[in-house]
Amino acid sequence: MRFEQLVSEYYQDLYRFGLSLSGNVHDACDLVQYTFVMWARKGHQLRAAGKAKSWLFTTLYREFLKSRLREVRFPHVDMADVEAELPSVPSDALRRIEAGDVMEALGQIEEVFRAPLSLFYIGDHSYRAIAEILDVPIGTVMSRISRGKQQLRAALAGTAAEQTGIPLEGSHREINHEQR
Repeated sequence: MRFEQLVSEYYQDLYRFGLSLSGNVHDACDLVQYTFVMWARKGHQLRAAGKAKSWLFTTLYREFLKSRLREVRFPHVDMADVEAELPSVPSDALRRIEAGDVMEALGQIEEVFRAPLSLFYIGDHSYRAIAEILDVPIGTVMSRISRGKQQLRAALAGTAAEQTGIPLEGSHREINHEQR
């Protein structure tokens, strides 16, 4: 069966099935798209053409189950829920630090912490997306971002101290606490 024919024949039914499982239009579209991508990759391996419909629905269902398992293992965390964990930096110090200084300070951070920080702040990725990109649990991502922020804060405190002669408050204490 040709790919275009398969899509026109089963798209609506697969979409409705995906919507009934996920309860979300966007997730249903993603499930259907994934199903057809898998067909494009592996559909030629199906020996009985009459089983294409069953294969498509099974593939969609299995992907739905995998996505739910990922959500349970690596839940999405909204920024508003972890806002209290964000560091406080005096506003006058923020005005004195240039973007180049921030990038230089970021380069001083250990790679294991730099990657999640960059993905989060520069790439604007969610914790869940970072976990998938780096192939680590979401808790690890959160921990690395927290530690990376502390290292970045210390590096920026050094930059601010050099520029202004005034160190950022608390930066040394938090770094020493983290190193214990």
